[in-house]
Amino acid sequence: MSTDTTRRAPLGGALPPGAARALTAAGGLATAAATFLSWTWTDDFPGDLTVSGYPGGLQVLTLAVGLLTLLYAAASYQPRGLRWLAPTGTTAALRLLALGAAATTWYTVIAIAWELGGLANLDPGAWVAAVAVLLPLAGAFALPDDRRRAAPAAPLASWAEILLIIAAFGIGLLVFTYGIDTAYGELFVGFLITVGFAAAALLRSGLIRRVSDLTARYRPVATAAAFAAAAAFPFTQTSDEYTSVAANILIFATVALGLNVVVGLAGLLDLGYVAFLGVGAYTAALVSGSVSSPWGVHFPFWAAALTGAAASMIFGVLIGAPTLRLRGDYLAIVTLGFGEIFRITMNNLDGTNGPHITNGSNGIPNIPDLVIFGFDFGQSHDVGGITLGRFSNYYLLMLLFTGIVVTVFARSGNSRIGRAWVAIREDETAAGAMGINAFRLKLLAFALGASLAGLAGTVQAHVTYTVTPEQYQFAGSVPPNSAFLIAAVILGGMGTISGPLVGASLLYLIPKKLAFLADYQLLLFGLALILLMRLRPEGLIAGRRQQLEFHDADPATGSGALNPDPRGSTVGLTKAGA
Repeated sequence: MSTDTTRRAPLGGALPPGAARALTAAGGLATAAATFLSWTWTDDFPGDLTVSGYPGGLQVLTLAVGLLTLLYAAASYQPRGLRWLAPTGTTAALRLLALGAAATTWYTVIAIAWELGGLANLDPGAWVAAVAVLLPLAGAFALPDDRRRAAPAAPLASWAEILLIIAAFGIGLLVFTYGIDTAYGELFVGFLITVGFAAAALLRSGLIRRVSDLTARYRPVATAAAFAAAAAFPFTQTSDEYTSVAANILIFATVALGLNVVVGLAGLLDLGYVAFLGVGAYTAALVSGSVSSPWGVHFPFWAAALTGAAASMIFGVLIGAPTLRLRGDYLAIVTLGFGEIFRITMNNLDGTNGPHITNGSNGIPNIPDLVIFGFDFGQSHDVGGITLGRFSNYYLLMLLFTGIVVTVFARSGNSRIGRAWVAIREDETAAGAMGINAFRLKLLAFALGASLAGLAGTVQAHVTYTVTPEQYQFAGSVPPNSAFLIAAVILGGMGTISGPLVGASLLYLIPKKLAFLADYQLLLFGLALILLMRLRPEGLIAGRRQQLEFHDADPATGSGALNPDPRGSTVGLTKAGA
């Protein structure tokens, strides 16, 4: 395949390409070097930026993006060994990386001046960094546009390609661990800025597509590597402070993936889905031996989990059977009503307004920790010299449940039933004309999605110790709730596996880390969604159909941009194939 490079005039028009590349490389090096200087004289600003000789806090982020800029500037010379970094060109990636370096550095400088009360609190190192980041900006935007059709990757030995897949997931674990371990809000905001620009740069360079093609080629290896990286997370922690966040992220992500069956595959807008999570949680709380349960029974966990999933599935059928003949907004209103009815009913089953079952607004507390085959999830355990606390135990259990839900979603999505769901989502009338029993299949999707949410709810009940009605609202500032679940599916990408997992992780982690913004959280969340709708309406990880609906073919490659398939892998789709 020819490289067919499209050359355009540089934006600045003042520097020749060679000088622009040199300026970009020098700017990346200067940006990285500036992080080894002191940026402020006082340690009142978090992260201790007062030390010269090694970076700390937000300086580490500037160092990382500066080194990435230097690496891609070197790749722009196309030396052997670095060409694989940018299959579709380096200019767009360099511009995004230069913008990321400038945004991260200037955010830090402004934050120091704002929090400490003026520019006088900046050391010369901060001014050096603020000026240094302007060099790669000037150089990158003076480079000519070098977008090109991605040439086929040179074949590597199978073991080398497998090592690349493992390395990619290892880097993903490193980035996630750094983000979740950020100890203060300023560092997390800087992390979001850096990762956002870096991810966009890698996407525009074609590197993510090349890695995604590898994962599609070695799907079993990629799946195993993904779960191995996720399972390794608790072993990177020294306490349960952040594994508790990770465990709740997995619960939220698993429920979002269950909702993706209903919304992403079958196209049914369910605004009361969090109620099915509540049904599973309440069922587990009632049958797991809580002293506050009026039933006084204690099922083993496997029986409690199956009971919670079955109860949620029954509720899904009972709600879906009379309502799924509705479509669109009418169905959404009915499901919203079901979610609120569930919450109000749980409030009223307090022995005064109704039967004594749920203790009303007080909920069911004192849910005991799980003990499976003698393994007490409430106790710390030493594994290979590393102590795993209570939340680490539940995190690993929830990871197992996530694997089950992923398997169910993948198998059902690729089956005859899954294809029928997609047909109903695209055009229910046409699907019915082709002989598809739309009502029966929609009811099946509703029941399956409800049972998956109930399964996650059985674990949530033990993680939180207490189940109360207020945990299962339509909307709130803290997930999980129905509004955030819908947003997670849409943000991540409907109909994919990895999309809801990524969307749910972001929507849980960001409010948790930005708690210091208080009432401004929802404002910023709304602005972020507006930007996403404008820049990437199909979601962060979109299916092939959504990619083609929202974007024309890529002008450089002659194909659709990154097009994840329904199972979450990324493949190229040419115009001819479309």
